Amino acid sequence: MTSSTTKAQPSQEAGDQFLWLEERTSKEALDWVHRQNEVTVGELQGDPSYQPLFETALDLMTAEDNIAAGNAIAGHVYNFWQDKTNALGLWRRTTVASYKTDKPEWETIIDFDQLAAKEGIKWVFGGASRLYPDFNRCLVSMSPDGGDASVMREFDIASKSFVDGGFQAPASKSGFGWLDEDTVIVSAALEEADQTESGYPRVVKLWKRGTKLEDAMEIFAGRKEDLAVGAGVEFDGEKRHLFLARSLNFFASHSFLSLPSGENRRIPLPDDVADTALFKDQLVFAVRTPWMAPDGTACQPDGLYSLDFAHWVETGSFGAIETLWAPAHRVSIAGITRTQDRLFINLMDNVRGKVIACERREGAWSLKPVALPENGTVGISHAEHFGSTVSFSFTDFLTPSSIIWSDDDGETLATVKSQPARFDASPLISEQFEARSKDGTMIPYFVVRRRDQKGPVPTLLYGYGGFEVPLQPGYAGVRGRLWLEKGNAYVQACIRGGGEFGPAWHQAALKGNRQNGFDDFAAVAQDIVKRGIATAGSLGIQGGSNGGLLTGVSLTQHPELFGAVIIEVPLLDMLRYTELPPGASWMAEYGDPSQPADAKWLSAYSPYQHVEAEADYPPVLLTTSTADDRVHPGHARKMAARLQEAGHGKALFFEETEGGHGGRGDRRPQAAQTAMKYVFLQRALGGMA
Repeated sequence: MTSSTTKAQPSQEAGDQFLWLEERTSKEALDWVHRQNEVTVGELQGDPSYQPLFETALDLMTAEDNIAAGNAIAGHVYNFWQDKTNALGLWRRTTVASYKTDKPEWETIIDFDQLAAKEGIKWVFGGASRLYPDFNRCLVSMSPDGGDASVMREFDIASKSFVDGGFQAPASKSGFGWLDEDTVIVSAALEEADQTESGYPRVVKLWKRGTKLEDAMEIFAGRKEDLAVGAGVEFDGEKRHLFLARSLNFFASHSFLSLPSGENRRIPLPDDVADTALFKDQLVFAVRTPWMAPDGTACQPDGLYSLDFAHWVETGSFGAIETLWAPAHRVSIAGITRTQDRLFINLMDNVRGKVIACERREGAWSLKPVALPENGTVGISHAEHFGSTVSFSFTDFLTPSSIIWSDDDGETLATVKSQPARFDASPLISEQFEARSKDGTMIPYFVVRRRDQKGPVPTLLYGYGGFEVPLQPGYAGVRGRLWLEKGNAYVQACIRGGGEFGPAWHQAALKGNRQNGFDDFAAVAQDIVKRGIATAGSLGIQGGSNGGLLTGVSLTQHPELFGAVIIEVPLLDMLRYTELPPGASWMAEYGDPSQPADAKWLSAYSPYQHVEAEADYPPVLLTTSTADDRVHPGHARKMAARLQEAGHGKALFFEETEGGHGGRGDRRPQAAQTAMKYVFLQRALGGMA
């Protein structure tokens, strides 16, 4: 620990006294975790307000009238469902006609609570790959602890049973998909030799039925330093293509087509290609940086382009590049998807959603907007690849989520599901403001508060700012009931690093520009106070994962701006993050601490190295999960230990033993942790009834 009179230096193994907390399951580390949990649980769950908050949160998370969102495949809608009776959940289905009714008749496929009771493992459903064309056979992924590593087992929907002697694989971060009924495509990360430095698949293999997984034939390989490789079958009408991909990092990849000859031919698009889809012999794509196509077309970020894929397969060269969607100011592409006959573009226009439907007729594109509600967040819930059903979601901060369904590619729309109101929104207003960041950039943010607010109130500011992920308005019943209904305010900041305004908005806070995003967040906090929404003492902040890094930096750089800080499943030791798997996978986002130039900017903000004994930090709550195999729990553990060792006794730590990075699985621990966070905010900021 550096003295309080000198700047903290980068942690090296010899000088980091809390390295032992990186041992995820060592007795010494877990004993420390249990002692910390005992203190935090005693303080927060011991508060008289905890139990009603927990009960309300659990009721809302497991309410039977929550929306059952699902995907339509061959006449059925598939859904994963959890409630109080089904803590681990049901994978189930109903017919499309039944789904549209108020009370669908669900058919259970797998009851994970029954399976857990039978096998003694609390299985967490991770999805299923279904076999074309009848979609009856599945490769089911299940995590034993809620982490990313999952086992795979072949399952038969018709008999509702795992296939005796069928395909199965032990827990790993491998991927599995069907090539045909007797062949599975394995993106393998089972053995260390098959893994990238980040712990993800490095090789693709074909696994024949009746043979051992270890004898599967390798057909493609990436490099050890790649992020991952992957493979999958894509159908375009009657044509079936096997695509292979090398993800060089989060934002660059090389894609290949596996030809009948055995050649893996690279598709010569730029490394930073994004949002690709194969539709009617057209390969649709976007780019993150400007690219001059071989035919002279200038492809720009936030645009969509297409090329004749069939021509490329036949000749090996690109023909003319067509512009499908031209870039527009503050309009970004949130994603693309397709049904059998239409391609859909999900757009964000100044962080408000819309969808464009595209058709391909007589060699030309035609576009028209889908008639969805405006001035909210619009998403594409599902699009049936082999049919014409498509559904959309709509929400905003004050409007409960709804599912808008179409059986005819978006022509005829009907709202088939609407979540009941979870809180009284009548006295509330949602507003959008802008704050001027340190370099003059205007940063939009949303505020939800009482319309008649007279003075500063306890306010929760949330941010993320990384990996091109946008934060959009959304209805949250738990937040409404446990926070907004009590007269408090909520703020959501659209800082740089996110995807609110396309690749340029993300790149403005990438690597050495990271401080821009931190400055944006501080500017929003200051603007909130300037507008009289909150005082510094009544302003709390919250963020998870990359957002946990954001709130960690905010704590160490601007403790004077906040009255409470919640840091969830965070990255915090940015000089060792690549040493904690899968940290190496994020070097395209943050930089490589082993390189002196990168280490310089990482050292400048890495929260773990900037804890100071003399600083006047507000109360802090750090949370993580032992089972988190995406962001290592060592980050939160070490930060809590360093804060406490430096004399900051208001730093609380809580570690859940299961649930992984996203808190999957049983909702009861999720509800408990949610309630503890609101107790923490109540105690730190005051003002809650």
